[in-house]
Amino acid sequence: MSSTNRYSSLLASLVREDQLFRVGARLDEHELQAHWFAGDFGREFVTTDGRRVRVVQFGVWNREAGPDFIDAAVSFDGATPVRGSVELDPDVRDWERHGHGQNPAFEQTILHVVTHRSGDEFFTRTLEHRLVPQVLLDVTRLTDGPANPQPDAKPGRCVSPLRSLSEEKVREILLGAAEHRLKRKAAALARLSEIHGPDEALYQALATTLGYKSNKLPFTLLAQRLPLKALREAKVEAAALLFGVAGFLPTHDLRPFSADSRDYLRGLWEAWWPRRSESERLTIPATLWKLGSQRPANHPQRRLAALAQIVRHWAKIRALRQRCDPAQIVDFFATLSDEYWDVHYTLTSKASAKRLALVGESRVTDMLANVFFPLAFAEDSSRWLGFKNLPASLSNKRVEIAALRLFGENSALADHLLRSAAMQQGLLQVYEDFCQHDATDCAHCPFPEQLLKW
Repeated sequence: MSSTNRYSSLLASLVREDQLFRVGARLDEHELQAHWFAGDFGREFVTTDGRRVRVVQFGVWNREAGPDFIDAAVSFDGATPVRGSVELDPDVRDWERHGHGQNPAFEQTILHVVTHRSGDEFFTRTLEHRLVPQVLLDVTRLTDGPANPQPDAKPGRCVSPLRSLSEEKVREILLGAAEHRLKRKAAALARLSEIHGPDEALYQALATTLGYKSNKLPFTLLAQRLPLKALREAKVEAAALLFGVAGFLPTHDLRPFSADSRDYLRGLWEAWWPRRSESERLTIPATLWKLGSQRPANHPQRRLAALAQIVRHWAKIRALRQRCDPAQIVDFFATLSDEYWDVHYTLTSKASAKRLALVGESRVTDMLANVFFPLAFAEDSSRWLGFKNLPASLSNKRVEIAALRLFGENSALADHLLRSAAMQQGLLQVYEDFCQHDATDCAHCPFPEQLLKW
């Protein structure tokens, strides 16, 4: 049995009882919408009254008042698809709480999707008393479920069994976990491609990677609400649309800004203003953005400028995706440029004396590990060999915590192994599968015992 199959079977053998493993937190409405539109729940469901449902088309984000998605197509029990709108709510009772039942804009709703039902049976009805089918989502179907609290940054029980294994065995375990992770990412991107097409899937995945952990959700929502096709048609106005829907264009007096920032913002405003009314409903809530505790070069405004340049050079991005040559991808992003953002950290910062990389080396490595190689692997499993040889960039806080948890402090073995991107990915997979789900502070986690049986 290969290393990855051994790791997968190890996960399949677990019995995740409540006392041992944390139950994921309930999704809020924005997370629910992002996961749904990405197809993370699948496209085959059963309504609460027992009918089979297949989502043929997920539709588009609604720019006006009404349900979340319009122009969707849904088939019930294999019949001809019905076209209409889809509304997503965390709780089935939100339909009445938010006044949807009295709102004529919801009359064309064909599916009400929820993650929680009250004890009493609740019927979703429109203003004309038409019954809307309900689908109750199972959040546990998510491969990347709601984030759980991070375990304490301290050595765990894995330290001792890992020290007793040879470096070859440890490498085998982490590579098995890394290939398992790569397969999962490849399957998710293949599903996204099936739903939205290969270009949109690549664009959405790159946007999510630019958001990294702190701003993954708002970047995902932004890419979903502003499709690649619309941005490419907008051409030079693409950056204005991105900054406008992101909510980063100030509406107050521009005089406090520096002269170059005023010129830049004025240009964005002139392009955004004619489109503002039609796109304003899609604006990302300010509460979703995490602006503090960020390295200046990683500020989401800079990442947004990078996304605009990615859209601008899409033909090259598509070609890089086909070849999946790490050196060419690194070279391309090293030369990616924006006149304003080459010397600015944020819209309010002073100009820098030296050029700033629009996309840093560590972010390019993340794109390779999370987007380009998974897409290539989905088409050709031999791409695993190239991924296995990909060097790691700088470490990050999650990798450091995971390494401390599994290897202990000052581990020369961890320092040696984690120079590989695949090893880092494998470490993160183990950490997410076990450490982040364990509710016993390591006391009853089965992984240390499983290590001894490897």
